[in-house]
Amino acid sequence: MTTELLLIRHGETAWNAVRRLQGHLDIGLNDAGRRQAAALARALAAEPLAAIVTSDLQRAMHTAEAVAEYHHVPFHTDRELRERGYGVFEGLLYTEIEERYPDHFAAWQGRHVDSVMPHGERHAESFRHFYARCIAAIGRWAAQYPGQKIAIVAHGGVLECAYRAAREMTLERPRDFQVRNASINRFTFSDGKLGLTHWGNVDHLAQALDDIV
Repeated sequence: MTTELLLIRHGETAWNAVRRLQGHLDIGLNDAGRRQAAALARALAAEPLAAIVTSDLQRAMHTAEAVAEYHHVPFHTDRELRERGYGVFEGLLYTEIEERYPDHFAAWQGRHVDSVMPHGERHAESFRHFYARCIAAIGRWAAQYPGQKIAIVAHGGVLECAYRAAREMTLERPRDFQVRNASINRFTFSDGKLGLTHWGNVDHLAQALDDIV
């Protein structure tokens, strides 16, 4: 049986706005992100969801909680849906990473999928390990709700992995698609495989953006 999946990136954070890497650091939504989450929730109010699943980091949880206000369904948190662990990169601007760790930065930007940045206080993951973690978690939740529709709220990296799996893209191929905050991305899961039906819907954010301006 085919499970329908709504994969959603969390709303904007202050660190997203300035390109400061978050990873496993638990950063909350900014004002724009909260408005995005509210607009997302209204857009999904009529979706027949069987469950809502979210990363355990607050930027994803708060986005998912906004959606849950319109749906009286099981609400699950899963740390396996966290963003990639970036070790010492976390908390730094991209420009700071390039300046302080030029070799590791070059490997990251060059898509060396088995390279790992220094761990520091937090664990760092290779992209290959991160990809396997994300796809396994998505598949596990999809398998729990066969023939139904669920929403999964996670992070840009998690959605990137799902897109690559559905499109059968190699991990080394540069990313040529956007992963927008609070976007709605529609997938299917059947016979252990992800399929993509619609990517990057942000029409519901127009009013939220107008309100911010």
